[in-house]
Amino acid sequence: MTTDALAGSPFNLDSDEAYLRWREAKLAGYPERVDELLVEVDDPRALTDSEAGALLQRLRKCNMAIFAGTTGDDPDKAIPRKLGRRFGLVRMDNNFLADDDGITSLTVNPEGEHPNYIPYTNRPIRWHTDGYYNAPEKQIRGLILHCVHSAAEGGENALVDPEIVYILLRDEDPDLIRVLMRPDVMTIPPGTDSLGGARGEATGPVLSYHAATDSLHMRYTARKRNIRWSPDFTTLDTVMFLERLLDSDMPYRFRARLEPGMGLICNNVLHDRGGFTDKAGSAPRLLYRARFFDRIAGTGIGQVYPHLQ
Repeated sequence: MTTDALAGSPFNLDSDEAYLRWREAKLAGYPERVDELLVEVDDPRALTDSEAGALLQRLRKCNMAIFAGTTGDDPDKAIPRKLGRRFGLVRMDNNFLADDDGITSLTVNPEGEHPNYIPYTNRPIRWHTDGYYNAPEKQIRGLILHCVHSAAEGGENALVDPEIVYILLRDEDPDLIRVLMRPDVMTIPPGTDSLGGARGEATGPVLSYHAATDSLHMRYTARKRNIRWSPDFTTLDTVMFLERLLDSDMPYRFRARLEPGMGLICNNVLHDRGGFTDKAGSAPRLLYRARFFDRIAGTGIGQVYPHLQ
């Protein structure tokens, strides 16, 4: 990342003034309860201007919003697709094991390759952002989860805005940010690409400033297997600090259980998933997941905080 690209940005570690002004604006009135993220809508496929405005207000403040629609267990995949389009999410990542239309059906699936991947089981999933194994030019910036059927028990998500994580780390020690912005800090070994073929290793930073969208981007997983951190002690200490932070009772962490007709739209925020149990004879837990290379329109730092420019 060049100095010119970061000039005037709150994510420039050489500019405390820009950071502190943004930090104050970011935390002013920041939601403290998950119900403050919730917007009740009629049909997510055809939002009214007031519904879209309420969602965008939350997205601009904390990079995520939860919608509660009246579609119930309607399995129409147009729900996440049309909702995304309303907010500028168009370029979908057709990831491995996604459905033919690029949307992934997250449900317990014992067939084929599915059992080898935790999202298709009922096991808990640790903190991560989606697509952390993607190449730098294919980073996931927008994400929608839409619930068709909830589990009989469990399956809730914890959610944290990466900008909040940035603030907590920088306030603790700016060197933590320096480590996580290094281009060689985290490597995902070779795996499977979106077509089921071979994917090369993916190396890059955990935190980065994306000039094209004027935003902070986070690429992270708390998993222990199939991940390689830079082996120096400074990196390992930083990673341990980040893990402890996410597992602590940190401020501005939300927990939400999506019920039928509800969903999450976000700029690929940090999230986990609790383990869950389906009830025999009832519809199994089913969430649609749509990943996008786009960031939600209107949520760049300069767009949200023009007075700080």
